[in-house]
Amino acid sequence: MQISYEQIKQNPDIQEYINHADKSLETRGYTEHSNAHAELCADTACGILQALGYAETECRLAQISGYLHDIGNCINRSNHAHTGALLAQNLLAQLGMPASEIALIMSAIGHHDELTAVPVNPVAAAVILADKMDVRRSRVRFRKSRKNNAEPVINDIHDRVNYACVQARHYFSDDKTELFLDLIIDEKISPVIEYFEIFLQRMSLCRLSAEALGVRFRLVINNGRIV
Repeated sequence: MQISYEQIKQNPDIQEYINHADKSLETRGYTEHSNAHAELCADTACGILQALGYAETECRLAQISGYLHDIGNCINRSNHAHTGALLAQNLLAQLGMPASEIALIMSAIGHHDELTAVPVNPVAAAVILADKMDVRRSRVRFRKSRKNNAEPVINDIHDRVNYACVQARHYFSDDKTELFLDLIIDEKISPVIEYFEIFLQRMSLCRLSAEALGVRFRLVINNGRIV
């Protein structure tokens, strides 16, 4: 039975897991991992494979994997990729998805976290890229100040770097041999070196994942090519 991305998005159980995961991470001070991150990763992962000419099935499974990749955070941040893969297996099996497709989704989810990430197949590579390229100001949590105004929480280096990112976009070169992550960072908020302090491992994973798809990963910051 073919399960569509829209069915996944509209499933109330899946939505409950995503909401609970994001609330747990908010309590622990992590950046946003809500529907916004899930949907962006889903669309980016799918778009990457579509641009490279992959079959509809792989594009659909990349989209579903991208949407579900962080549900394990509702259990715990530690090992969330592995627990998320198991949660996805149960949910997708209940919906009637064939084991061959579930296995690919489990593999992509289980291989997306920095500590154990490996682009073991095109779907996993696309999800890694989509997840690690999601750097944006809107991921920073807001709190109420003493003046009762909403203010960004930017004390943590992860928050500073995301808040400093005033523009982020990704695109392929015309010949589809290079994938660019193009960022504009406000260095009054966070110097570029802080980006590398926390994202160097993620960028290495992007390079490996892009290579697994047969392309080169390029990083551009403030109009200058870094990688």
